[in-house]
Amino acid sequence: MEGQAPVDWELAASTAARLVRPGPVVPRAEADLAVRRLRDLTVIAEGHVRDLTGLGAGLPLHPGEVVDRQGWVRAAVHGLAALTDGALPRPASGPLGGVLAGTAGVQAGVVLAFLSSRVLGQYDPFGDAGTGRLLLVAPNVVGAQRVMDVPAEDFCLWVCLHECTHRLQFTAVPWLRDYFAGQVAELLSTMDAGASGSVSRLPEVLRAARQRVRDSEGSGPVALVELLQSPEQRVLLDRLVALSTLLEGHADHVMDAVGPAVVPSVATIRNRFTARRKGGGLLDRVLRTVLGVEAKVRQYAEGSAFTGHVVGAVGMSGFNAVWDAPETLPTRAEISDPDAWLRRVHP
Repeated sequence: MEGQAPVDWELAASTAARLVRPGPVVPRAEADLAVRRLRDLTVIAEGHVRDLTGLGAGLPLHPGEVVDRQGWVRAAVHGLAALTDGALPRPASGPLGGVLAGTAGVQAGVVLAFLSSRVLGQYDPFGDAGTGRLLLVAPNVVGAQRVMDVPAEDFCLWVCLHECTHRLQFTAVPWLRDYFAGQVAELLSTMDAGASGSVSRLPEVLRAARQRVRDSEGSGPVALVELLQSPEQRVLLDRLVALSTLLEGHADHVMDAVGPAVVPSVATIRNRFTARRKGGGLLDRVLRTVLGVEAKVRQYAEGSAFTGHVVGAVGMSGFNAVWDAPETLPTRAEISDPDAWLRRVHP
């Protein structure tokens, strides 16, 4: 008999709901204005992104959804459940399986609660039965804009430019959603088989991590989960890291490239936002590292540098060859060496 789901997503949602911190206190009129502004600006922003990138011509323009932190958690749970359904190894039936699923649900809820106060927006290609959802988290956008002391209209449009780029990546590139889901499923399906081997290799992995720090190799520290991968899993993980870095860096490049024409304060926003990404107290920084947020921050810079270099060399139309097929996506090594990608795809 098939075991139960490996993660109790209902428990994850309820755990996160109890732990989510309230957003900033905002007068009702200001809150209503922020919601209307974000919803309207998603349409305007995507128009700008289409003009710059050449992606999405002929696709309908839809406004985004504006949610609070609780709404983002519910959407994230739904999207994660859809993405991992059938991919994660299922625990055995019976009481032990229920305990394991519940433990995983609580852990997922804690992570989602932590992230719920930090996520400004998100495009979930797996939301709404696979049609995708563009979400803007209003209290977080307002809170960040206040802390950075930048113009509200400019900052909201700037955030929308990033998220609308993500939406176009998945809606204008027809194979990308299924490819991404397939890579995630393939990686997750190998996790159970490699778990015991990972534990036995832990001393070796820790020695390698210390050596990496001493040698100052690479772009910085990596998550422990990455070091614990088997060689086969590392190949899969490298593909996903490269794809994620491309998607985030492309969006960062686009939001700044569009910015000067439509966001007068874009330079100030970028400088203050970059400083904010690196900020936080000791506990916050530790949690960000454990949850992989620090690695995510590096992805923005590395992916943006790759995009900027390629666009500078062959223009945006030449860059768009990355979307032709899975085979034209940059590898993880090519993200750090864009000339290698250019030699392969634009010989």
